[in-house]
Amino acid sequence: MYTITSNVLSKVRVPAATIRATMENAKSNPDGNQNILMMRHGDRIDQIDPLWLDTAARPWDPPLVQDGMVRAFRTGQRIRSQLQFPIHRVFVSPFIRCIQTASEVIAALSAVDFDPNATSSKDVTSIDKSKLKVSIEFGLSEMLNSISIKPEIAPKGGKFDFMISDLEAMFPDGMVDHNVDPVYKEMPQWEETVEGCTDRFLNLIKTLADKYPSENLLLVTHGEGVRTTFATFKGVDVYDVEYCACAELRRQVLSQDGSTIKLETLR
Repeated sequence: MYTITSNVLSKVRVPAATIRATMENAKSNPDGNQNILMMRHGDRIDQIDPLWLDTAARPWDPPLVQDGMVRAFRTGQRIRSQLQFPIHRVFVSPFIRCIQTASEVIAALSAVDFDPNATSSKDVTSIDKSKLKVSIEFGLSEMLNSISIKPEIAPKGGKFDFMISDLEAMFPDGMVDHNVDPVYKEMPQWEETVEGCTDRFLNLIKTLADKYPSENLLLVTHGEGVRTTFATFKGVDVYDVEYCACAELRRQVLSQDGSTIKLETLR
């Protein structure tokens, strides 16, 4: 069973290294394990240059700085080289910092030739477009309340608008899966509660895991998504999540008859 933790400030810091946790009560697969990475975006510009907000057309939707792009790409390289499983699908929040993060990670994961000296997608000369599929998922959005987004910079009426086709164009041609039916078909309501946001992230993880039981998933989201995931499945309180930190969930698949899946903490 899930234990929901909704504290905003607490005791443990999630470092920018993959942290393994566990999942429970999901459908089974014929054999093997299913792995899910819940990843925070890279370094955002408004945290590096506060003056950016003064002239920004969309102050609630800051992009990455160059260091954030590099961190995202490097994280993708580590996922590719250090984890013992491939990523089959990427789901990403529509906020630009998450789209840019996912784009860099996908470049690292899909590069035909692995170059340990590469620092960004600009260094990738050829991509294998058959490696994975990507989809934008509103359920991975930032926590939409004044805790995460100051009311003075939030859009009027809480209307967070995104040009999905423009965002999808930031991924390599052929990698966006237009056949995917999103779990959340619209943005969460502005001023959602912390508890409501927690429920959203946990429901999304379980729904996607059940929907794609034979595939490993990467979910690119915001700090609250990683905090919620780690706090819930590790049973600890979390106060900080570094850029590009990941919470890794694994479930062992036992059978096709809906058997309960045995879970254990991996790291």
